[in-house]
Amino acid sequence: MSSFAVGKPHPRPSLIVFVALQTLDVLTTLIGLRIGASEGSMFIGNLMRVGPVAGLLISKIFAVLLVSVALKFRRPRVVVFLNYWSAAVVTWNLLMILMTALRR
Repeated sequence: MSSFAVGKPHPRPSLIVFVALQTLDVLTTLIGLRIGASEGSMFIGNLMRVGPVAGLLISKIFAVLLVSVALKFRRPRVVVFLNYWSAAVVTWNLLMILMTALRR
């Protein structure tokens, strides 16, 4: 028996939360860029060379593909992990927006 079967059940993946967090990530990133913050991820920063919106949309396509593959292979914990990660990114974006706005 796997050690994962014992203990608390894992949270169920939520695609609604995933979509909401991806939308918030795009919005907070664009707001941050508009007020002078910089992109913290080198990967996303390189994607944004084609344009901020295009780069963000490309990164979101990757995220959707990852979630699709995870669900196809019955790995719902990947979706849960991505939701937690995305919530941390949105929180970071909000902090950067706040710090950038306070410096002005």
